[in-house]
Amino acid sequence: MPHVAMVLTPGFQFLALGIQATFELANLVTGDKFYSLGLYSAGGGPMLSSSGLPVPTAPLAESGPIDTLLLMAGLTPPAPQSAADLAALRTAAQTARRVAGLCTGAFLAAQMGLLDGKRATTHWVHAPRLRAAFPAVRVEEDAIFINEGNVWTSAGLSAGLDLGVALVEQDLGPEVARSVARRMVMHHRRAGGQSQHSELLQLGPSSDRIQKALMHARTHLTNLLSVEELAAVAALSPRQFSRAFRAETGQSPAKAVERLRLEAARLLLEDSRHSLETVARETGFIDLRRMREAFMRQYGQPPQALRRLARAG
Repeated sequence: MPHVAMVLTPGFQFLALGIQATFELANLVTGDKFYSLGLYSAGGGPMLSSSGLPVPTAPLAESGPIDTLLLMAGLTPPAPQSAADLAALRTAAQTARRVAGLCTGAFLAAQMGLLDGKRATTHWVHAPRLRAAFPAVRVEEDAIFINEGNVWTSAGLSAGLDLGVALVEQDLGPEVARSVARRMVMHHRRAGGQSQHSELLQLGPSSDRIQKALMHARTHLTNLLSVEELAAVAALSPRQFSRAFRAETGQSPAKAVERLRLEAARLLLEDSRHSLETVARETGFIDLRRMREAFMRQYGQPPQALRRLARAG
């Protein structure tokens, strides 16, 4: 039975513990207690979260054989660990099949020397600090999660769920992983290389009507997505919709739709081998020329250049 050891450090954030749900649900989906779970710290005892609530932990040395070692920290990068604590973490990592640093837990992995010469990510806010503090680490600040051999790192706290599903998929296959994602009501399971930035989040509509129209656009990119179509989804007249949309998002519906198409196209380019023509068609651009012009406006590079960069990375 693979044992998942979740290691907490002072000031850890409770949301990081959400990753345990992916393993619990995997047990439920398979109808078998495939994983066992445990909460640990280097020395054991109560561990205070960032909100001041204590959580009991066992000493890491008493964990028994560890399959998956999960390193969890807080909303800010953890302080340098003591020599004794680092030694305990390194000992556990040496026998574990895989190690993952969730969000700022990547700093713990870096302190342990696990990321030297490897690609890694963390929350985009803290990526410059990780790069500066650990120059031997190849920091990629715009990835959801990264797998380098037996070492994994993930972005902001919710990205830990995406990483957890990926770990389940590695162990139990894509069907179980998809079932776990559905049970967690994950609207969209993000690939590791996907950008940490979401166009829907950045547009930030405040009303249900505009949010509904944007979700319709995101899931129907091959449609024309005219103002009339989106206004009908929002149950507004085209004039009312355009005015409300600009007030809530700061841009026109046409510009927002283009940004959603670009986000989807870039993900397809990075995570698939579809031809450029297929990517343009699947994301609703009229033709490859229109997609190329949109990429040049947004990214300053043509789509094929971004694909080469992604593959080189």
